[in-house]
Amino acid sequence: MPLLNRLVNLAVLGVSAIPPVLSFQPGFSYGSEKVRGVSLGGWLVLEPWITPSIFENTGNNNIVDEWTFGEYQDYDTAKAVLQDHWNSWITESDFEAIAAAGLNHVRLPIGYWAFEVGAGEPYITGQLDYMKSAITWASNYGLKLVIDLHGAPGSQNGYDNSGQRMSYPTWHSNQTNVDRTDSIIKTIISIVDSEYETVPTIGPLNEPAGYDGDDVLEVVKQYWYDSYPYGSSTESNTVELIHDAFQSRSYWDGFMTDGYDGVAMDTHIYQMFSDEVAYNYSQHIEEACSQGSNLASYDLWVIVGEWTPASTDCATWLNGRGTGARYDGSMSGSSYVGSCTGKSGNATSFSSDYKTFMRQYWEAQVISYEKGDGWIQWTWKAENADDWSYQAGLKYGWIPQDPTDLEYPNICD
Repeated sequence: MPLLNRLVNLAVLGVSAIPPVLSFQPGFSYGSEKVRGVSLGGWLVLEPWITPSIFENTGNNNIVDEWTFGEYQDYDTAKAVLQDHWNSWITESDFEAIAAAGLNHVRLPIGYWAFEVGAGEPYITGQLDYMKSAITWASNYGLKLVIDLHGAPGSQNGYDNSGQRMSYPTWHSNQTNVDRTDSIIKTIISIVDSEYETVPTIGPLNEPAGYDGDDVLEVVKQYWYDSYPYGSSTESNTVELIHDAFQSRSYWDGFMTDGYDGVAMDTHIYQMFSDEVAYNYSQHIEEACSQGSNLASYDLWVIVGEWTPASTDCATWLNGRGTGARYDGSMSGSSYVGSCTGKSGNATSFSSDYKTFMRQYWEAQVISYEKGDGWIQWTWKAENADDWSYQAGLKYGWIPQDPTDLEYPNICD
């Protein structure tokens, strides 16, 4: 039970309530200062589209996620590849560059298997040391680190970014899965609670599949309550960043608002995983601008925790290894919109018109998302998908060196 609720209950019973020793003091001024950040995708949780070479080099087309990466390879071989990847994909110099780009937050996806591997689970561990390095590096450059549990036992969404790609997620249907996840979140909080100035926020679970119905949503809502970062008698300064489970703002109205300090809503806004992939440039910008009024009306702090200046799903394997794209009709069941040539891959193939559009689209989203409490772009870097890469955007000019330096400040007017 949250501390404030306990005190209220004591007061109703006529018992004197002793004020808590600590008041809620998050390590960032959420609500008054805007979150401007980027995610470290593909580092401690593999994603085939972010680092396709890791998967191609296995020579095995059945290796489609981190689960099968461990399942279908010799352990020592797989471990050596991962160790090299962890050492090289993100280093302290990336944190230095992120800070130099005027950002204040870094989101770090990590899987449950970094903390616990169950019987029969083929995951390879070793990520925890890198999470601890990330905390140190963030502190060194004055950045705030959001630790996001990206994969849960049984998979919460069936996507490869949960660690295990499957046709239907099983996390919610097995209470042991949920209990394990809750225990892991408490472990993470125990590691970072004293580091709240650097790690002000924990995301208890990335993108649970609320679109699969009430059976999922009821489990998710209970899990949000259970993972609320308060001990039995002590108060935490850690913010809980709960994902909207792909539900509308109205679904969450009033949720965890009374008696809960430090709860924020994470919403992810993409325009390429639906019919919106067929929008022209002006329609993409108009849709981005339209989000602002909705974000401004949330009753919790709201952060757009994933978004991108990419407007297509042309990045190789974005929809999963061996799966095509909606945009060029190569994905089963999709219709041709246009050619993917010059829409993803290396930015040297991008036209000046396309880069101008990405700058406008990036700015429209930033302006709109700052009607809420800010944003965290997905993702910092990718091997061969520069349209998604913050690092490439800085290099090629569709992302400004200072995120407040807008060329199109009136684009949403």
